[in-house]
Amino acid sequence: MQQAATISVIITTYNRPDALAAVLEGCFTQDDDHFEIIIADDGSANNTRECVAALQARSPVPLRHVWQQDAGFRAARVRNLGTLASSGDYIVFLDGDCVPARNFVSQHRRLARPGFLVSGSRVLLSEEYTQAVLTRHLNLQALGALTRLRLRLAGHFNKFLQTVLVLPDVGRVRRKFSWRRIKSCNLAVWRSDLEKVNGFDESFTGWGHEDSDLVVRLFNAGVLRKDGAFATEVYHLWHQQNLRDQATSNRKVVLQRAVDGTTQASAGLRELAAVA
Repeated sequence: MQQAATISVIITTYNRPDALAAVLEGCFTQDDDHFEIIIADDGSANNTRECVAALQARSPVPLRHVWQQDAGFRAARVRNLGTLASSGDYIVFLDGDCVPARNFVSQHRRLARPGFLVSGSRVLLSEEYTQAVLTRHLNLQALGALTRLRLRLAGHFNKFLQTVLVLPDVGRVRRKFSWRRIKSCNLAVWRSDLEKVNGFDESFTGWGHEDSDLVVRLFNAGVLRKDGAFATEVYHLWHQQNLRDQATSNRKVVLQRAVDGTTQASAGLRELAAVA
């Protein structure tokens, strides 16, 4: 079975350097250090640049920072920008408010298989506990099972078993398209498959469904999904909900593309590479 020789972890961020620092600290202590990190910055102010520069000095893996001008929510474009800046043959997309478990990279490597993407899982943290994590610099990776259970019972975690169990690579393949757990905050795709469908579609502006669109087009191109739950967990730090004014119209586009069998992004990696 083909293994991912080099993994690129692309971390999307926007004006939340304290959360980004927690995510990077989680990346620095992975049990697999054969990867690189690309910070895909959707127009943050200088404090994010300063945060990344300070952490670059002690990063145990290659760490780059790419930035685009702030012109509203343009996650699709900045993920393409990060992809173009990366060198890995396997891309793991991670959000700048999702702290990876210590085995995050190694589990994504274990689940990687040609012809498949892996849609990962997340553990939601409460507002109160998120504040504690960021102000007291708590190490989520070091929490014992009993502490995690207590946090679940107190409502600070929305899951428990996923934080202590790793299940084998059995029964993870989805033969039919499903909306369930499509989250680009934790999504792994072979670079060749991204190039096949022209990456994320930058015509999706405003919050919502640019990740589902990618998965639909990959599915139309013959790439199946694997479920990464109970293997590739991240701890999602609390934040206020983004404005979802475009979500309904974006969803309609995705539904139509599922029917039409669309595979290509109308504005994606190729167009960005031509002007970058």
